Amino acid sequence: MSIKKDISLLPSEKFKFVQEGTKLSDKKFDNKPVGYFKDAWRRFRKNKASVVAMCIIIFIVLFAFLTPLLNTNYDSTFKDIYYQKKAPRNLFLSQFGICDGGTNRSFSESGLIKTIAVGIAAEDKQSNGDLTIAQGLKSKYQPILNLSEPVSYIDGAKNEKLSYPGRVEVYYEIGFIYKSVEQEEYKRIVEWQEKTGLQVLYPLIEENEFYPDTTDANYWYKAVKYKDQGVMPVSTADGLIKRISYSENMKLEDNYMRDNDGNAVFYQYTGGGNINTAQYKVRILYYNYYIYQNGFEPEYIFGTDSVGFDLSLRLAGGIKLSLLIAVCVSIINFIIGAIYGAIEGYYGGVVDITLERVSDILAGVPFIVVATLFQIHLAAKVGAVPSLLFAFVLTGWIGTASRVRTQFYRFKNQEYVMAARTLGARDRRIIWKHIFPNSLGTIITSSALVIPGVIGAESMLSYLGIVKLGGTNATSLGTLLSDASSIWTNFPHLMVFPAITISLLMICFNLFGNGLRDAFNPSLRGVED
Repeated sequence: MSIKKDISLLPSEKFKFVQEGTKLSDKKFDNKPVGYFKDAWRRFRKNKASVVAMCIIIFIVLFAFLTPLLNTNYDSTFKDIYYQKKAPRNLFLSQFGICDGGTNRSFSESGLIKTIAVGIAAEDKQSNGDLTIAQGLKSKYQPILNLSEPVSYIDGAKNEKLSYPGRVEVYYEIGFIYKSVEQEEYKRIVEWQEKTGLQVLYPLIEENEFYPDTTDANYWYKAVKYKDQGVMPVSTADGLIKRISYSENMKLEDNYMRDNDGNAVFYQYTGGGNINTAQYKVRILYYNYYIYQNGFEPEYIFGTDSVGFDLSLRLAGGIKLSLLIAVCVSIINFIIGAIYGAIEGYYGGVVDITLERVSDILAGVPFIVVATLFQIHLAAKVGAVPSLLFAFVLTGWIGTASRVRTQFYRFKNQEYVMAARTLGARDRRIIWKHIFPNSLGTIITSSALVIPGVIGAESMLSYLGIVKLGGTNATSLGTLLSDASSIWTNFPHLMVFPAITISLLMICFNLFGNGLRDAFNPSLRGVED
């Protein structure tokens, strides 16, 4: 049907006569040209999954770079050997039952008494040994957060025993330790105690038949080791040794070292010839000693790792190292693959066949073999990270080169390319000005998808122990997973945080790459939904 006939079918009331030159509308039409990247960004924003993935990636990157700046108490080298593998703890969040440093525990009777005894001894500042279990449970330093009703069970010897389920605060659970300090240090601790009101020094324990483990400073009460129930407290009243069972009203009989006047002994000379070198053996409440040393209470929002580092700082360092390796590999593979694939696809023929055979030979080399050999023979000379980069780059660019080659075969015989060649354009200009931009969407997508692949491969190599990227100043996500692999059932936070981070990075980079593919697709340029 012609246009004229189409117009004739419209009813006459739809038309309106106007004078020549009359302005019909004030509406202005935006006919400005849209730039290539602006148009790509407009299409990218329509992919909601890719936008969310990009936001998550940005958040993870900000976490990696801002965590060391915001964490004023610790740095990446701060380590505490007594607070290894500890649960997340934050003083503010602990008020709401979150990050309270607690972990679920099932206690035997002897283990429960020993744990509760930490709070009793911490409150017994006068060393009288007259506090009950109930009083000790109210102590600030009491490790027991809550305790459930005991559960009966049958052990291997078919004896009926009780198990006490509960939740314990692992930072208080350390309790007391022995330490050797100089005389001057001892005096400074005493002065600090008087100034702050926090007690660090506690009485030494008498090494006698009622001290079952002379290396454990938490057995301050008289106890004897029994075959059937472990180390149990005893009473020596009337000269008779009587085993004490757990109850809220029980009192533990102290076994403190005392002088001839019956006063508790707080230090013992162990060597040294003058006031500056004299060494004292002391028994300290470690939680308060930590505050004395550092000026703040222990707070680790993600807990501590297997050797006592702040896990949030280790995780931030692992993210930076893993992303650095992945981004460097992606950029290098992009450059090598783009040049190699462009030459293959544009010239074709003998050049293409020759270069393809080289690619086939390199592609047949197993990556894990290359990475292992490089770590064995090259890492000692150039370092673990550069040797890992070499392993990734050796064969990593082949996929990008193949995609570029395919795109060049697709576009090199298009009319606009032939027109440019007819007008005398050089090969270099045709490759990079006319064909390459049309291949950019596919190339950028493949480069973005290299990043999660590298993170996954690096994590696998570190997890298997092939690559050693852990150290005092830096680590990787894979190394964190490897360190937690044998102990994560007891300390799940060591595995959960690195695993979630790796999963988010790999999923989000894949979604982000898909969004880039659509955004840089030249066939969709200017298309509106």
